[in-house]
Amino acid sequence: MQTTITHETKQLKVDDIKLYINGKFTGGQGKTTYSNRSPFTNETINNIAEGRKEDIEEAVKAAKDAFEQGPWGSMKVKERLVYINRIADLIDEEAEEIALLESIDTGLPISQTKNQAARAAENFRFYARMVETKLHGESYPVDEDFINYTVYKPLGVVGLITPWNAPFMLETWKVAPALATGNTVVLKPAELSPLTANKLAEIIHKADLPAGVFNVVHGFGETAGDALVKHPDVKAISFTGETTTGSTIIKNSADTLKKTSMELGGKSPLIIFDDADFDRALDAAVWGIFSFNGERCTANSRVFVHKNIKDKFVEKLKERVLNIKIGDPLDPSTELGPLIETEHFNKVKHYIEVAKQEGCEVFQAVVPEELKAGNYVPPTLLLNATNDMRVCQEEIFGPVMAVIEFETEEEAIQAANNVRYGLAGYVWTNDMKKGHRVAHAVEAGMLWINSQNVRDLRIPFGGTKDSGIGREGGHYAIFEFYTEPKVIHVALGDHHIPQFGKKK
Repeated sequence: MQTTITHETKQLKVDDIKLYINGKFTGGQGKTTYSNRSPFTNETINNIAEGRKEDIEEAVKAAKDAFEQGPWGSMKVKERLVYINRIADLIDEEAEEIALLESIDTGLPISQTKNQAARAAENFRFYARMVETKLHGESYPVDEDFINYTVYKPLGVVGLITPWNAPFMLETWKVAPALATGNTVVLKPAELSPLTANKLAEIIHKADLPAGVFNVVHGFGETAGDALVKHPDVKAISFTGETTTGSTIIKNSADTLKKTSMELGGKSPLIIFDDADFDRALDAAVWGIFSFNGERCTANSRVFVHKNIKDKFVEKLKERVLNIKIGDPLDPSTELGPLIETEHFNKVKHYIEVAKQEGCEVFQAVVPEELKAGNYVPPTLLLNATNDMRVCQEEIFGPVMAVIEFETEEEAIQAANNVRYGLAGYVWTNDMKKGHRVAHAVEAGMLWINSQNVRDLRIPFGGTKDSGIGREGGHYAIFEFYTEPKVIHVALGDHHIPQFGKKK
């Protein structure tokens, strides 16, 4: 089938999607498809070829051959990086269409998906620069006898399993370092957001990468994803998604001793002291949970507010929530769009009912009647919340903020840490000694002081506790995950060698 989307003056035809294996777009061997539905209307956008175990096996074989027998594995770095920069240029050329596809597929407001397309191009350029300037080894002279040095070698075939929230940006964040360091890739994108994964395949095909270097197998986690994780020729799995799934992937990777990188769930605290810049903290708190439709792992879903300013802060939150523009994701003025699918929509609504049962006052905006066909959950505040409630302990992954009062620094730290997750945290205070103190004490992989979540590609991204294992980003990706160090020992002279078994 084909769907035509009209946006402003542009018409976009969305065709059915095939797998991309060994440089060709192809239907799955099982010849089955599944429907891809619009979060905005819940009508079918297009049909997607369903990849299964046999398609994963074909893709892995193509990737392995491309690495071991094709030019990619032995290609000079400078030549390989020409391809990587070409991909970035093509993403820039296609940025408008990428943003449109992403918005159609996920329900994210187009004003936000435009930024993600730009970041995706920078992911490729950043890792091209990183590999060119930073991917070098070390040397260690040992007296006059030896020189020992290290080199970093690509792993081979890597499997990338990506989520449905901000899919294009997160796909490129994994694909770029994997390819730039010389690996070949099998990508299993989230089944709920296939459009931009297919667009990435089209772009890489247009960039003329050798066949088999990059492959995309659409499908479901329990079939295609499971086969990718268990395949003995896949050397590593990078996964971003839900914690329970991440745990299963680690277990299933163990039999083949794969490297794994797990970026999982979060229930991140934002702590606002009474000496903070009130208006800036308010801006950050609102943006940090209601942007991306609340579907982000680093969202500040628990907001701890000092008792001296809590009442005033809550009143301002209510004003802001009522003013957030809920609308068509393709409308440039929309700030909050629909959630990805009806099942997730129902899950988020269920948590709001749980909050009422637990004693929260629930304050919400109203979804306009003309949007009722979509998966819209309005911006929601859970007031009078306490940290022990389910809605403050479990990841909701929607536009829902729990507001919790605190009095002392120690109380805020203890509550912030009293959760299974440890991905991100935010501290707002004008006492920088206190800011550093609290940031050091909060159990999370990433902390921001007096800032919202501002990304820096050079820093490690990841969390502690149930928020994951390993780090992505910067040299952590190229040195610690997508390559392996090899040590070369060179004798410089005739050093002493013990002479076992020699007659005296």
